[in-house]
Amino acid sequence: MSRPFREWNPNQIWLFPPSPQDWLPDGHLVYFLIDVSEQLDLSPIMEKYDSEKGGKPPYHPRMMLVLLLDSYCIGVFTSRKIVARCETDVAFRIIVGDNIPDFRTISEYRRRHLAEFQYLFVEVLRLCRESGRLKVGRLALDGTKIKANASRHKAMSYDRMLAEEKRLQAEIDELLKQAQVAEDAELGRDNRGDELPDELSRRESRLLKIREAKAALEQQAPDKATAEA
Repeated sequence: MSRPFREWNPNQIWLFPPSPQDWLPDGHLVYFLIDVSEQLDLSPIMEKYDSEKGGKPPYHPRMMLVLLLDSYCIGVFTSRKIVARCETDVAFRIIVGDNIPDFRTISEYRRRHLAEFQYLFVEVLRLCRESGRLKVGRLALDGTKIKANASRHKAMSYDRMLAEEKRLQAEIDELLKQAQVAEDAELGRDNRGDELPDELSRRESRLLKIREAKAALEQQAPDKATAEA
């Protein structure tokens, strides 16, 4: 008797909507960045939207900020790759939900708010360090904290903190340069780069193509066996 397997049905319909939050551990970086973002002053970014009238409501600036922070912290730099992760990665989907921005929107947000984003990135890393989270994606932070009392060690701690601030700023600058280079190198203005041909994007024609490919491989198998004999 064959061993039983757990049931697997990728087309299973959920009777109740699942909660994506149940698919990641509580200590995941995304949750931390969402919580940290709520402590940031986004008014310099928000003010740029006040004069805009008409058109569709823009994506929430805080969502876009967390999306870029998480992406850059884990080494995902280009807008197209960020969109692809939003469609397939649970952590990214927790950030955007069903509001997946297109790559042009992500690129424009970064361009428009680059100065504010750079400053907020430093603030996020400072909050991470002060709260005891010394690893933020690929970024390792110094655990230095300023002494609360006026001891003789305070000046030394403060100087060390300033040095760490400069190091963080340099690292963020390098990350943003990498992101810009990657963004500039992406293919085409209108193509995401991972699109399937039309005949493969629809399930019926996709299955037909797969079956045709499988039949072709099976037909080649006897010829290959004869050639190797």
